[in-house]
Amino acid sequence: MSSSVHEQNDASDERERGDEEGHVATASGSTHTGDGPPSHPTPSSGSPETEGTFSRLLRTLYFVLWFLLAPLLLACLTIWALTPPSGLEHEGTLGWLESLVREQPVPLGIALFAAFEMAFYAVRFRLPLSRHAHPPLRPDIPESLRTTFERARGLLDEAEIILARNEKAIARDLSLKEREKLRVELERLRETMKVAPFNEEAFLEALVQADGEVDVRLGRWRKSEVREYIESILVAVAVAMALRAFVVEAFKIPSGSMIPTLMVGDHIFVNKFTYGPSIPWTHARVWKSLPPERGDVMVFAFPEHPEQDFIKRVIALPGDKLEAKSGHPWINGWEVPHCLVGTYSYSEFDTPTGRRDGDLYIEYLGDEAFLTLYDHMGGSQEYQGPFYVKPGEVYVMGDNRNNSHDSRLWFGGQGGGVPYENIRGRALFVWFSVSDSGMAWSRLGAPVMGRPRLPQHSPQLDVAMAKCLRDRPAQTNPPPPTFIRGEGE
Repeated sequence: MSSSVHEQNDASDERERGDEEGHVATASGSTHTGDGPPSHPTPSSGSPETEGTFSRLLRTLYFVLWFLLAPLLLACLTIWALTPPSGLEHEGTLGWLESLVREQPVPLGIALFAAFEMAFYAVRFRLPLSRHAHPPLRPDIPESLRTTFERARGLLDEAEIILARNEKAIARDLSLKEREKLRVELERLRETMKVAPFNEEAFLEALVQADGEVDVRLGRWRKSEVREYIESILVAVAVAMALRAFVVEAFKIPSGSMIPTLMVGDHIFVNKFTYGPSIPWTHARVWKSLPPERGDVMVFAFPEHPEQDFIKRVIALPGDKLEAKSGHPWINGWEVPHCLVGTYSYSEFDTPTGRRDGDLYIEYLGDEAFLTLYDHMGGSQEYQGPFYVKPGEVYVMGDNRNNSHDSRLWFGGQGGGVPYENIRGRALFVWFSVSDSGMAWSRLGAPVMGRPRLPQHSPQLDVAMAKCLRDRPAQTNPPPPTFIRGEGE
């Protein structure tokens, strides 16, 4: 550390000498390049505190704009551009990219974000507002040397970081003479970058010498630009995969079984922490929080084909007796209360059936109120059940009750539940959506749970929905089961 402190002291001495000679900016903001008489201080338009605060705001804006918002926007636009309309399949490289986007949009989006961020970093000195975040280049630097001057500045920053991070190793591996030679060349480069008038020949010679010293003395601790980029991308991918495994995962809605809550083409985020994140390749969970609540919309592995992921709403918990009468659920002999909203029309753009109509209801179960649809064309059995929910599983139903392959129909119509180990997580919100007419902007950010909302605005249905929500029944929890059936029953 002593060598690093020594460098800082020398740099401070140089700055003090520069101030005395009029080579750097004075406190009042005037400058002197040495080519003529010093300019007189100009009155400041505001107090130093105000100017400093404004400069910090612009610096913050610079980093937020170019290293957060711009990469995020470009990553989202790229994902959107590579997402084809439903039913359209391309061949070759484009088809492979589109398939990758459909299957893994979040990890790919994070990798794209990192790539765009690195691209902006490579041209960071040329971006608007950069002078508020990076020291501006001297005005007397020839245009042909501006990139070289930036590289010299980066070399000094790199050397300073290496010296700080590897202080003990450098003191052990380099002799005092080698360390002193390195310090002298770095200080010489700093001096040629500050001296006025600017001496191009001296600067280039000092840069070559300093670069050679850094490469020879600190080469084992240096990272190539390619290596830094690769490491950044790998870290971004690793973070994405960790988030996907333990925190949040993206899923696409491929069918209409959850209409009107979720539409075909919706992309949603699923919270894996809600029920306790599962440990990969095991059935164990960390911080287990089960069973799910009634009314939860969750993603799970289909019990009959675990390689497939389904999304449905939790209706019945362990011990419950579930029945369905004309599609309406009954739990332990208690009918789940509902309120008729009106007739709802919709289309599934990946099917040839065109527009469909159905009766739209709001159902109340536990703390949740949600929309359900009873399609006129789908039809429903007059009675289904009774189904007895075993310990360690839950029964689920789709919100599009007459067009949903759910617990009522599994295992050849015998019915079946979702084992706890099959549960992936609870649905959060729609982050991306594509309809038959293109990008569905109104769906972006739509919560999956909470206050129910229609996919498309309808004044008549909105009024009826508001009335149903105001008239929420007092009793929305089913009675407890009278008995709990065993695992083998």
